[in-house]
Order: sequence, then C-alpha cells, then structure tokens
Amino acid sequence: MGVTRTPTHLTQGSRTRGVIGESTLRPDGTLKVTGEFAYSSDLWHEDMLWGFTLRSPHAHAEIVSIDISEALAQAGVHTVLSYDDLPAATKNYGLEIQDTPVLAHGRVRHHGEPVAIVAADHPETARRAAAKIKVEYAELPVVTDEASATAPDAPLLHPGRNDHHARHVPHPNIVHRQPIVRGNAAEAAERADVIVRGEYEVGMQDQAFLGPESGLAVPAEDGGVDLYVATQWLHSDLRQIAPVLGLPEEKVRMTLSGVGGAFGGREDLSMQIHACLLALRTGKPVKIVYNRFESFFGHVHRHPAKLWYEHGATRDGKITHMRCRIVLDGGAYASASPAVVGNASSLSVGPYVIDDVDIEAIALYTNNPPCGAMRGFGAVQACFAYEAQMDRLAAELGMDPVEFRQLNAMSQGTIMPTGQPVDSPAPVAELLRRVKAMPMPPEKQWESAGETADVRALPGGLSNTTHGEGVVRGVGYAVGIKNVGFSEGFDDYSTARVRLEVAGGEPVAVVHTAMAEVGQGGVTVHAQIARTELGVTQVTIHPADTRVGSAGSTSASRQTYVTGGAVRNTCEAVRGKVLEIGRRKFGTYHPAWATAELLLEGGKVVTDGGEVLANLVDVLEGEAVDIELEWRHRPTEAFDLHTGQGRGHVQYSFAAHRAVVEVDTELGLVKVIELACAQDVGKALNPLSVVGQIQGGTTQGLGLAVMEEILVDPKTSKVRNPSFTDYLIPTILDTPVIPVDVLELADEHAPYGLRGVGEAPTLSSTPAVVAAIRAATGLALHRVPVRPEHITGT
Repeated sequence: MGVTRTPTHLTQGSRTRGVIGESTLRPDGTLKVTGEFAYSSDLWHEDMLWGFTLRSPHAHAEIVSIDISEALAQAGVHTVLSYDDLPAATKNYGLEIQDTPVLAHGRVRHHGEPVAIVAADHPETARRAAAKIKVEYAELPVVTDEASATAPDAPLLHPGRNDHHARHVPHPNIVHRQPIVRGNAAEAAERADVIVRGEYEVGMQDQAFLGPESGLAVPAEDGGVDLYVATQWLHSDLRQIAPVLGLPEEKVRMTLSGVGGAFGGREDLSMQIHACLLALRTGKPVKIVYNRFESFFGHVHRHPAKLWYEHGATRDGKITHMRCRIVLDGGAYASASPAVVGNASSLSVGPYVIDDVDIEAIALYTNNPPCGAMRGFGAVQACFAYEAQMDRLAAELGMDPVEFRQLNAMSQGTIMPTGQPVDSPAPVAELLRRVKAMPMPPEKQWESAGETADVRALPGGLSNTTHGEGVVRGVGYAVGIKNVGFSEGFDDYSTARVRLEVAGGEPVAVVHTAMAEVGQGGVTVHAQIARTELGVTQVTIHPADTRVGSAGSTSASRQTYVTGGAVRNTCEAVRGKVLEIGRRKFGTYHPAWATAELLLEGGKVVTDGGEVLANLVDVLEGEAVDIELEWRHRPTEAFDLHTGQGRGHVQYSFAAHRAVVEVDTELGLVKVIELACAQDVGKALNPLSVVGQIQGGTTQGLGLAVMEEILVDPKTSKVRNPSFTDYLIPTILDTPVIPVDVLELADEHAPYGLRGVGEAPTLSSTPAVVAAIRAATGLALHRVPVRPEHITGT
C-alpha cells in the first residue's frame, strides 16, 4: 500500500502551505481585476425572459385602481402581475417582521415601492410595457420624522401590527424601543465638574455596491424553481420566498451567483420573489437586473439618525455619567430596524468605562426609504456622537483628546452598561497609543520646489479650485466598539460539509457551505482552514447553495468566526475519522498510532513530533470521509425591554483612527491626507485580507464623513439623487494613504482566537475625519456628511 514503515520525519519543505496565518491569494481575485469574473448580472439562459418592476412615483398614496390591459397587449409581453395575482395566502415578507408586501396592496408607503412586475422577451420591451400600466393614486400625507410619526393624528403606517415589538412601544409608528438604565445618571451628574451636551445628526448612507441587484429564476419540472442570485443569506431568502410562492422549501433551490459587493444591502429581498413569480407564471426562465436608478430604490440604506448626548466629567478627567437618546429613521418597513436599535443602544457609550447611564434608542416607521443593515449596523451613528462628545469634554477640561480617551478606556473585565462583562482583550488605550505614535505625513505634499503645485493633492483635486491659498491642516482621533455576530439570543450558527478523498492520485478536500462570498474573502479563509486541519494542499470550495445547511448571513463580521468555526469543527471530525481509518489499516505497524498525538500535515499522518506514519493517499485508498455538522458560538440573551440588561453580544471588536486633513476654509473643500488605523483582530487568518478589510471599511467611513448621503425631500419623502451622478462615493483620488497597525490579542472563546474585522474601522474613521476638520476650522460640525456650506456658512 506504500505505507511508511521505516520512521521518517516531515521536512520543513514538505509542510502544508496556504494555511492560516499566511497571506494566500484569493481564487477569484485575478478574475475580478481582469473583468473575467461572472457576476449575477452576467447570468444567461436559453429562451429566457426579462423582468421589470413598476415602482410608485409617490411616497404615500392610496392605490385607487390598476389597469394592465395596455401593457399586456404589447407585443413580446408574456405576463403582468400585481398584488391580486399572487398565488399564495402569504403576500408579505420581512427579516424580523413580515410587514413588507411583495407588491403594493391598497397603498404605497415609500417612493419607489414595487407595484407591478412584467416579463417580456427583451428588457426594453419589459420597461416600455411597465410604463403602460395605468395606476390611479390618491396621495396621502407623508410621515417624515419623529414629530409627524408620533403626533396624535399621525397616519398609522402599519395599523393592526401585532409583532412582538409592538407590545413594547408607546406608538404604533415606532418599530422598536430599547432603553438601557444602569446606575443613577441623574445622581452621578451632580458629581460632575463639567457637563457637555450635544445634538448630532447622521445622514442616510447607501451601501453603493457596484454590482446591481440581479438574478435568474428557472422553473423546474417538479413545479418548483431554481434561483441563481446575488445575496447575503441564501437560507433567509428561502425562508421568505417559499411561503409567497406557495411552495415547500425543498422545491425552491437557491444557488449563490457572483456578488458585486453587499455591505448589508443584500440582506433583504429585492428581485428574488419577483423573478420566481414571473418564471412560474410563464414557465420560462426570467432574469431581472436592476439599473442603478432602480438599485437605489431596491435595497435598504443606513438609518439616518438624530442623537442627543450628555456627558459629565470630574476635573481629573473621569467620566461621571452619560445620558442619550437616539432616534433612527427606519423608513416604510421594519427590515432589520429592531436589531439596529439593539446595537445602537447597547454600544452607545462607546469603548469607555461609564457606570451610570440612561439610554433610549428607537426606530420609526416613516414614508422615507426603508433602512436596514449596513456595515456598522447602528454602532456607526452612535460612534459619531460619542466621539464628538469625547473631544468636547477633553477641550472643556484642557486635556489632550487622546489622553482623555485613554484615561476612560475600557479594558478586559469592564462591565458594559447592559451588565455584560467584557471577557476578552479590549486594548482600547493601546490602540490609541499606537495610532498616535504612527509617523505623521509631511506638510504640504502638494508643494514642489520650483514647480506648479500638484492639484491632485489639494482640496478640490482635479477641479483645480485652489493652489493652496487658505488651506489649513487638521488632525483628529477617534476609537469605536462594535459587536461581532448576531446578538440578543439569536440562534447564530453555521453549517459546513467537508469531504476528504483521493482524486488524481492525491488527497483533496471539498468544503461546502452556504456562505455568501460578497468580497470578504471567506472562500480563501475556508480553504486555509481545511489545509491547516487536514494537511492537504488541494482544497475545492463548493458553490454556495441551499443543498447544505444554513451558514447564516454574511454580515455582522461573523462569517470567519461562525462559518470558519463550522469548517474547522467539521474538519476536526473528518480528521478524527481519517485517523480511525488509519488505525484500523495500519495500527499494527507502529505503536505511535495508538499512543501519540496524531496530525495531518503535508498529505501525511504524522506524530506531533513530526514522525511520518503514513501517506493520506494510502489511508484513504478506496474510501472517502464526508461529514456535515453545525457549529454555534456561545449563546447570547435578549436585552431586557425595560432596563436593557442582558448578555446580548458574543464578542466585541475595536479600532482607532487618526485622520489628517487639509481644508480650504474659503471654499469649504476637504482633502483627507491620511487615515491611519490600529485594530485588534485577535488572529489574522489571512493578514493581507485583514488589511484590505480594514482599508475598505475605513474608506466607507470616509465617504459618510464628507460626501455620501441619499437626499430625501423633507416635504414629499421622495429621493432626489438616485444615481452615481449625484450620490458621490470615494474614488481612488479621494482615498488617502491608509497605514494599518494590526494587533493580535487572541480571544480564547473564538476559533483560532480570531475577532471579526470588517465593521469596526467603519465606525471610528468617520468621527476621526470630522474631528480633524473641526481642528482645522474651529467649527463645531454636528452633522455628517460635512458639506462645503457647513464649513463656509453659505
């Protein structure tokens, strides 16, 4: 059989490569940068039809009548569907609260809400047919903010709601409310030598992923449907889709297609049900691809927020108390608003030790665009406010803003305002020290001796609006805290199937999960974990689909932790089975089979001392090991709805930023010169990918600070800028140098000691940039994004 009977030792060169801790290349990386990667919008099927959605031009209106006859009569149109054509009794869906109609019924509640869908033989035919659908509307008063949502005569956007949250809110137009009370904030305020109060506002940010919503639904012979789609959570989609189609879940088969970014915007359904409905009605494959205009209406956004904060401190710089109220605009439907409220409230103190707090966070139903998950998930809004407060307290006390933060920084063992102890490293002070110690960028980088200034390095860039006149530099700091994984008692688990077999004369592992690869690098990490645990070089990542158990959502910085944990757990079980086979086959050849700690390394079975016992090919000859297992992290619990107490989070992550900006104070233009970051990642499974995630999150925070906002008309609740012409995101010319200092302090409760990475840098980058602009201009700046008129006062 070729088994090694004479003891040999594994050499350094024969050890498995591409394991955890190494910067292995992404399998999809080259394809993406060369334009060869197949995204969901590239899907094609012979004889397929194209779907299109008719959307409401009003934010709040009664639907008086719908006439589809002219659209149906157009050549090339195969079907037109409205609410009355839906096949099942279930006609609503939703992540937590099923309040979102598949197609509007009775009334529309936001600008761009789907009213009818069309399938035709050409996308332009479908679009023109949709334009021929005649809908008579009777406009209704719009609910735009807290005052109009909770007024005595406010129209109820969801009358008769009976979800769990409805029993704990003071008004039906409040989606969810979470207070947190610990200690006695009023009494503690009396001990304060200084008190600062501030009102802050965060605009509505869009995920702005480059790949629009898209997918292909193919009707099947068994009466079911196969859906190929770009999403963040296949099984959540399945749970919502099947009841609307009137089908059992096993007849709705879902496969992940290439995803062009997500950042929370694909957690909710968009075109999934519509494509399936059209495919089942016509008996033909139906493809839907949103254009950019549609995409702005087809997914949720970051909750805009208003935040009221009060902090007190003693003369020696210790924070005495904190009171705050956070109002999040959830828009027309609930989406993830209840969970966002939970995050905003429980993380509203920031990474600081404050024993006495009085916190309230709510989310509203309004006629504004629906809001839900976006990178940072409630913690972004809170971080902007509490970090502004930290700078104001430091200024009042005449202290250095970094030293003030370090003095009040939490550490391992700190009790959160929810009563939960922080039971893993919390190096907040150290991260601040590290980011402050990074070398500063040189002054006036745009100046060249004897040459014309490089306008690309100036505020305004290639618009050539300034050559350095009135440009002032500012430096600002911020630090944030973000939870990792799903919280508040959610059963947060993942499933992995791993098969180890011999193929082509060598051992090969196949890893199958339903994890949505949206750019975070899970396909790389899962292969690294399999190589580490099974000692094989060849690892195949099976396409993600619903033929394996749920992997949960690619969100909450959870996939490396939870699905990575599931892959590791399953690989350990596979390894155990392989060793069992080896002992059965070869145990009589060497006593180490029974007495030593055995590992799989370099395609061989070895002792922990490196002695080779057998080749994996020989062990697996004629056999394969195939195991599917679920894995869960430690349980969490719901926050008490009156006091907010409870062990609601499984893990926390921390990042600190230093922003260096240059501001043309006359024109109100800002150039971010550098955004340095220090972050604790627990363990960098793929160091290059970790740095990329930190830089990406930092850039999204920069966008919120100075340019990104969906503008909604305050009188009509209509979106005014649904395009990349008017909704601006940072380009390569806007993105500064982002040096990263990665700290690895292992969390003993997590697989490999890792800590979720992707969201934390999105928190602190925004307030750091704004703090730097304040330092340059001397302005208070209580709102993001900061616009030129906020700086110039015009």
